[in-house]
Amino acid sequence: MRKKTNHIPVNKLPEGICRGIMLMRECFDGSPNSEHVERAHRDAGYTFIIQESGVTHIEIDFQKYAITAPAIIFIHPHQVHRVIAFEHAMVSTWIITEENLRPEYLSLLEELAPVHPLCVKPETLTVLQEMVSLSMKLSGEITELLHHAILKESVTTLVALIVSQYLASAKPAENQTRYDIITKEFKNLLEKHFKTVKTPADYSVQLHISTSYLNECVKATTGKSVSSHIQQRVMLEAKRLLYHSAKSVKEIAGGLGYDDYSYFTRLFTKVVGISPIAFRDMNRE
Repeated sequence: MRKKTNHIPVNKLPEGICRGIMLMRECFDGSPNSEHVERAHRDAGYTFIIQESGVTHIEIDFQKYAITAPAIIFIHPHQVHRVIAFEHAMVSTWIITEENLRPEYLSLLEELAPVHPLCVKPETLTVLQEMVSLSMKLSGEITELLHHAILKESVTTLVALIVSQYLASAKPAENQTRYDIITKEFKNLLEKHFKTVKTPADYSVQLHISTSYLNECVKATTGKSVSSHIQQRVMLEAKRLLYHSAKSVKEIAGGLGYDDYSYFTRLFTKVVGISPIAFRDMNRE
């Protein structure tokens, strides 16, 4: 059985000349053979993966994916994930910390998360591969006086290319309805405040609309009520902590804004289908 701590493991970027940027391109097959990526963890930055060939089996927030080339994926720092296995895979990966990202790209990434793996066209893959090759070459030019600035700009271009692919796959801005815009604003607020703001009325106040209209927008766009979105987001965090940390259910409830431990337990059971203790026991390794 794995040893748990009171915190979900965070894989930090190595210290050194790249200062908040890690870039790698390697072939893999079979097990990752690395405890740091095989264990469930968060990364200390925004993670991007280009599946150039083969397949990567990965689990992100309790959902398993088979990323089949050619494809890309973006993983937000708050998402808990682990690599399960590779099948004749060539993978380019980079992690970049918040301070190295342009504010406009950071804003777009926050709005995108979470995302699923996204298939890309062969010609798009070629462009990405060429940019990765250039970035890898620049990362080795450590004698350059502006080495970090040059590397940051090249990796930032890679980020922009990934973001552009996700934006292209979404509904065009000019086709978005008022419902779409309000739902997007609600989701952004939810991600920031789910630990402290728990009612649809509180979110509607922040959006300067009525609670009934907020619910109408969200239900029409997603098929789920505002309350359901709030509960699902809170319970995702609860599941992360139950599975990956040694915190007691009472500690987890308190950290998520529920002083009433019994109410939290009933709510978790209602949303997830089993009690917090049963969920933890079922997922013990």
